[in-house]
Amino acid sequence: MDMKNVLNLKFILALAVITSIVGCKRSSSSGNVDSATGWKINDKQGGFQYNTNYKEQETPQGTSFIEGGTFTMGKVQDDPMHDWNNSPNQQHVQSFYMDETEVTNLNYLFYLDYLKGVYPPDDPNYSLIYKGALPDTLVWRNRLGYNEMMTENYLRHPGYANYPVVGVSWIQAVEYANWRTNRVAESSLQETGYLKRDAQYTDLDAESTFDVDTYINAPSQTYGGKEEVLQGGRRKQQTDVDGNPINVYAKRESGVIPVKYRLPTEAEWEYAALGMSELRSYNVYRGRKKYPWDGQYTRSGKRVNRGDQMANFKQGKGDYGGIAGWSDDGADITAEVKSYQPNDYGLYDMAGNVAEWVADVYRPIVDDEFNDFNYYRGNVYTKNALNEDGTVKIVTVEEIVYDTLSNGKIIARNLPGEIAKIPVDDEETYLRTQFDDSDNRNFRDGDKRSSRYYRENFNEESDEDPDLTRKMYNSPRHSVEIDSADGNLLREYDKSNSRTSLINDEVRVYKGGSWRDRAYWIDPAQRRYFPQDMATDYIGFRCAVSRVGSKSQKNSKRRN
Repeated sequence: MDMKNVLNLKFILALAVITSIVGCKRSSSSGNVDSATGWKINDKQGGFQYNTNYKEQETPQGTSFIEGGTFTMGKVQDDPMHDWNNSPNQQHVQSFYMDETEVTNLNYLFYLDYLKGVYPPDDPNYSLIYKGALPDTLVWRNRLGYNEMMTENYLRHPGYANYPVVGVSWIQAVEYANWRTNRVAESSLQETGYLKRDAQYTDLDAESTFDVDTYINAPSQTYGGKEEVLQGGRRKQQTDVDGNPINVYAKRESGVIPVKYRLPTEAEWEYAALGMSELRSYNVYRGRKKYPWDGQYTRSGKRVNRGDQMANFKQGKGDYGGIAGWSDDGADITAEVKSYQPNDYGLYDMAGNVAEWVADVYRPIVDDEFNDFNYYRGNVYTKNALNEDGTVKIVTVEEIVYDTLSNGKIIARNLPGEIAKIPVDDEETYLRTQFDDSDNRNFRDGDKRSSRYYRENFNEESDEDPDLTRKMYNSPRHSVEIDSADGNLLREYDKSNSRTSLINDEVRVYKGGSWRDRAYWIDPAQRRYFPQDMATDYIGFRCAVSRVGSKSQKNSKRRN
């Protein structure tokens, strides 16, 4: 090879190396460049900001990751109760997170302590807020039983700190989840430097609390607009294109605002309870898994703990735990959380201990013909209320909305510092195919076409009961009002003989058996309902968080 060819070869190799280096640099910085235009995404002089280094959603505190998939919801075994309300149907749920345990007494007491500090019960403006959040401890009483010890001690005594909270209605459980959302988001924004550290301990009044929706939609109004808290983070102030100082607020694009806590849907709860992460057999897939553990029996078959009960439930008449010291499930009422082995998802007490509220409004039939993806009945769509100048309307002390429930209890439906909500209207529903109304709780069930009492002239009212022309489920309606003159409650019990059902849009599903239930009810496929504004000594709850991004955790290790 002559010298000329050698030089040409060296030049080509050098050019290839340079091209490779430039290509690598371009590739490494491409995350901050819009792939469609080539413009920079994160410009330090303001403008569009986006977290291009986001990895994946962190597992929320106290939860387990549930990888979504398809499963047979409902029961394929015999139905000796003849309820016919859990017929098998194929469903698919997205990935989500769920609390490892039920919310405990200690968890709920921390919530009550917060409410007492921010909304003092001795202040007439706020007394009903704290009172409306209190669990009903009288649920333990029985006409022919002595349970005063639980009435007085179960909620607050340290001996029951890690036991599941009971006496909480569905409405109260939802309010707890909303409060938890705000506290977790507030903590995240402090850790990432957008808020002053320990802002929750700042001298704040009731109208100066943190609300995540307010922070997203009107960040300058968070904490009642107190600048010393909003500007107290480690983040430096930035300047606009003219050099004027501007505050730095986290947006959804930052990735630091956590996804909201909520009650799980019925489909999510049943899917998580079955614990099918490792069991992929045909029988499991087709819905033949009877309990959260593997096997058809309630006692363990493993050599190390053979014969031990796998859950806390009523074993027979007058038998809530077994013979003392032998064949005992370790509890007569509820048991401390994590007393039994978790299922394959790492979830404890998905059978027994306490039944649990889920988000869904109850109907006997799961309408899988209309939807088989993330099934949920109970959507009531709302939007932010706006002031005349177009800004979002923030709730003040004078604008707190109180609801008088059917049992006479009064609760606050919104709190100062939150954004006021109103139902969606034609601006959101016009020409849409997915939804055409704000309230979808009785969609395809109780409407004009499906009503048993449908008449040719639908607007014509029945002489006996005008509601018979409008409702498929003709349930009692007890009236509770407040006398404007003296403030006393006026209760009117519905004594109509024409009522045919207890089902309406205010009854919610609860899942799983409890310490009061026989083994039949601890099958995750079983479903029952209870009024959303009432509570019992055997229903608790746990929270869920939706998964954003990929279906599976990128670096997750499956459980053995």
